Amino acid sequence: MRVLLIDDNPEITDLFETTLTSKGYSCKITNNGKEGLELIKKKESDIVLLDLAIPKFSGIDIINDLLKNGPINDYNIYLFTASIISDSEVNEYIKKGVLGCLRKPLRLDEILSLLEKHQTRN
Repeated sequence: MRVLLIDDNPEITDLFETTLTSKGYSCKITNNGKEGLELIKKKESDIVLLDLAIPKFSGIDIINDLLKNGPINDYNIYLFTASIISDSEVNEYIKKGVLGCLRKPLRLDEILSLLEKHQTRN
């Protein structure tokens, strides 16, 4: 499974890249929102973990761009955020095509569990 992780914190992306790669996942990371959008559009990932609070070009900007230019649910996006986001806001993103939300801080086993569930669904 190919995972794309878009988060502005290099410590987080490096940790998850190392862990996911050691578990046999192909992992691409970026700490830049605009680059993340371009990587999403290439459709080379099976699942995208997207931070909302990325400076300059946020996860929200990425979602809005994808919504404007086609069906967002083609990309298997999960929000991956420490931002204060209410359950109703999460539900609004889900209605738009996001698959779910992982709230930071989270344990590595939570991400691995999500990836396993996603892999067996597809």
